[in-house]
Amino acid sequence: MRKVLLPTIIFVATIFLVIRLFYLQVIDDTLKLKSDNNAIKISYDYPERGYIYDRNGKLLVANQPSYDIMVIPKDVKNLDTLGFCALLKITKEDFLKKIAKAKVYSPRLPSVFLSQLNKKEYAAFQEIERKFNGFYIQKRALRDYQVAFGANVFGFITQVNDKIIEKNPYYKSGDLIGKQGVEESYEEFLRGVKGVKYIQKDKYNRDIASYKEGKFDTIAVQGKDITLSIDAELQKYGEELMINKRGGIVAIEPKTGEILALVTAPSYDPAILVGRQRSKNYTMLYHDSIAKPLYDRGLLAEYTPGSPFKILTGLVALQEGVIDENFSVSCHHGFSYAPGRFMKCHCHGGQLQLHRGIYESCNTYFSTSYMRTIDKYNNPPKGVDVWSNHLKSFGLGEFMGYDLPTGRKGKIPTSKTYKKMYPGWGWSSRTIVSNAIGQGEVLMTPIQLANMIATVANRGYYYTPHIIKKIKGTPIDQKFRTKHVTTVDKKYFEPVVSGLFDVYNFGTAHGLNVEGIEICGKTGTAENFAKINGKRVKLQDHSIFVAFAPKDNPKIAIAVFVENGYWGARWAGPITSLMIEKYIKKKITRNDLEKRMLEGSLQAEYNKYIANPVKDTLIKSKIESDVKSLSVKPEVKSEKPQIKPKDTGN
Repeated sequence: MRKVLLPTIIFVATIFLVIRLFYLQVIDDTLKLKSDNNAIKISYDYPERGYIYDRNGKLLVANQPSYDIMVIPKDVKNLDTLGFCALLKITKEDFLKKIAKAKVYSPRLPSVFLSQLNKKEYAAFQEIERKFNGFYIQKRALRDYQVAFGANVFGFITQVNDKIIEKNPYYKSGDLIGKQGVEESYEEFLRGVKGVKYIQKDKYNRDIASYKEGKFDTIAVQGKDITLSIDAELQKYGEELMINKRGGIVAIEPKTGEILALVTAPSYDPAILVGRQRSKNYTMLYHDSIAKPLYDRGLLAEYTPGSPFKILTGLVALQEGVIDENFSVSCHHGFSYAPGRFMKCHCHGGQLQLHRGIYESCNTYFSTSYMRTIDKYNNPPKGVDVWSNHLKSFGLGEFMGYDLPTGRKGKIPTSKTYKKMYPGWGWSSRTIVSNAIGQGEVLMTPIQLANMIATVANRGYYYTPHIIKKIKGTPIDQKFRTKHVTTVDKKYFEPVVSGLFDVYNFGTAHGLNVEGIEICGKTGTAENFAKINGKRVKLQDHSIFVAFAPKDNPKIAIAVFVENGYWGARWAGPITSLMIEKYIKKKITRNDLEKRMLEGSLQAEYNKYIANPVKDTLIKSKIESDVKSLSVKPEVKSEKPQIKPKDTGN
């Protein structure tokens, strides 16, 4: 038996090897295709990207044809270089640089020589393309923007770089890829699938026919259309209201978490990042370190939230049982929280309970509530961590998980924060009391503020904010359908909502109400410091407002942040009321507010803080019949005051 086993194994293995070789060499053409690649040209058919619509079916982004001149360096022979350069209106130096770059990528593979020719340039080249060996036209699709707003929402498309090609074999030199906004987030859906054609060539490098009669060819599959949750008219209106201002607007539908508007100011017309001038225009935007039009303030800017944070201070204090609706505090136009330390307050003073404390934005009331929350545990680190965990249940202090490729965590301090800040000596609730009024170490992005007020509108729960509403033929991510419930019981939200409702009736937003709409809101003013020429300089305060409407069964929750906007009711408040009326009524009746906001400018305020004033640069974009002017602004970063909180009562 042993004598037979070894020869049998060898015989069977030989049979399998012969069968495999026969299959690879005779039946399967894959390896032959690879070995014959010198005689086969691979041609790609690029699909159109998916269209982008708003929540109401309005087309926002479509496509337009574009033509790239591709080059295969090894095939470039007997070229009339000067004639070629004259046709394409480039210099000989440019020609040599582009050829050298193509050779670095690959002498044998095609790469882009000149991108995004227009129809006239394409027609001129196509007529004599046969004279230029090694060059050919590759048709692609570029974006065709139907609107002149929403640049930060859409993002843009650009050519892939070497790192992307190395990381993802789907992409080849010259391919386009989405960057920023939904173009990046939903790239795999929007891009579609390239078609591939294998063309047989003769010994003179001329095309003969499809290889193997097209056996290996594939057809292009168009990208999937997507519908955004954005309301195009609301987005457009928000950008108009923010002309000559800096800041952000984020509006959310509370019951779904769908983002209705995501405004950053200043912005730009998305169309300037399409075509031959794309690179030049992008470079201009990128290097504008003053205006930062590519910086999405709604997602990236971290601000001290100011008085809107008092909403959370009150809710946590209610949940911890250290106050109730009837808990009363005496305010003498300020709060003495430590020897020699006095926090001013603009409320009317006297005895205040929760309801009045909210609509008059009393610093004394909420500072007292905050200290009682921390001191409940007779251990400041424990108290701070309990407070911090409640806030994190509102989605604060962490990435929110929304479907846009950029963002910041904000900051909710914990006991570790203060152990690092105050090593070697004790600290107490008095040391960190400025957190109570949204100053201190607390930082929030506008989208976090919007989500916070949406959670209040829902009386204690939220859905992760998202900008996608529908993908053709594909369900959206289940995480956007998952309810997140806060650690604060539902019953504690009603008294807070009642106070927010009277902010418009008797409080700091009196005069900003809209007839026929019950709005609940909260004004905010946040201190603003920056380092200019190495010195810490006090700048004009930021204007903040959060709101939702209607009071019951809310349809919109919104946060507005206007940098250097003085106080909450001056700029952010009116913009909020107008945005709410625009969305709910589809028209504006507060024409007084609208005129003041559309014509108002903070540019003079921003120019005060430019260390070395330069001539203003205006980036102009057309929003239908209106011209939107985006002004330069100083780079200002908020700094948090320590121990000495300022009055931020309004």
